[in-house]
Amino acid sequence: MAKTTHYLCPACGGTLEFDSKTQKMKCPFCDTEVDIADLEDKHSSTKDATSYTEEDSQDNLAYYICESCGGQIAVPKETGATSCPFCGNSQVLPAQFEGDLKPDAIIPFKLDKKDCKAQYLKHLEGKHFLPKIFRSTNHIDELKGVYVPFWLYNSKLYADLAFDCERIEEKEDSRYKYITHYYYDVYRKGTLKFKDVPADAASAIADDLMDSIEPYDLAESSDYNDAYLSGFYASRYDITDKEAFPRVETRMQNSIVDEMENSIKGFDNITLRGSAFDFKKVEARHVLFPVYLLNTTWQNQRFTFAMNGQTGRFVGNLPRDDRAYYRTLVLYSLGLSFVYFFLICVFYFSE
Repeated sequence: MAKTTHYLCPACGGTLEFDSKTQKMKCPFCDTEVDIADLEDKHSSTKDATSYTEEDSQDNLAYYICESCGGQIAVPKETGATSCPFCGNSQVLPAQFEGDLKPDAIIPFKLDKKDCKAQYLKHLEGKHFLPKIFRSTNHIDELKGVYVPFWLYNSKLYADLAFDCERIEEKEDSRYKYITHYYYDVYRKGTLKFKDVPADAASAIADDLMDSIEPYDLAESSDYNDAYLSGFYASRYDITDKEAFPRVETRMQNSIVDEMENSIKGFDNITLRGSAFDFKKVEARHVLFPVYLLNTTWQNQRFTFAMNGQTGRFVGNLPRDDRAYYRTLVLYSLGLSFVYFFLICVFYFSE
């Protein structure tokens, strides 16, 4: 049974958590702040004492002992940071990110849960047929900050493309209108460099949800440190770089096709007829991106929203209150009928 790691406040002994606003470790009990760099030496000296021993189980769980209260924590095997269900203290599972699983970089959270709730309410603005209960923050079932694993790819892509192009000319005289269609074969060849194209590496999180909250500013990334995980949830990757690459491959191919198609001028219609691609070099690195996940339910349906923990970009589908929608539609139809009837009466009696 492995133990978890947490960072103790030097003032009161409470568990330090990473604060997205100050970018420091902060004690939630006495507000003491500690620079992450000051924790590195202490963490490296105690790291060997918290080696990871995983117990196999049919439900894919791993088990840990909380250093604060001694309680046993059961979490999915991909979990790298969580909180103790007994004492509530933040728990970092550092062995989940050791060796080949260690991220090359991390983008720390810049926004907090209050920012996420504010973006959620802003997301609801202008939604006239939204169920009223959605406008209450009390309706939120769960809100948590999660470090989601991503792969970032660099590559050079060579493309050989063939397009069918059409130009249309129209002329007319006093009797007829003439339309002439001209058809051309157009070819494009070239290489395009790609840098840091992302693909999420956690199978439990929807790909389209993660794609929708891009982009991230990698200029604000830092070297990986376990301390950034304290106070948040984290997951190690369960999709390898080779398994995730087909999604990125499609994005890169679509991008080079768009670039080459945009270079073709003077035609009314352009259609891709054939293509050949060759990836000259592919490199991948592992990073953790900050994501807030918000869940709520309505009529036994679960709705999940996501917010970029760095930029605040917020996405998620909303339900429609069909009763309100159809009630409004009926009232609108009755209103149009009344106006139509009124105009007929005015026209009839004015004769």
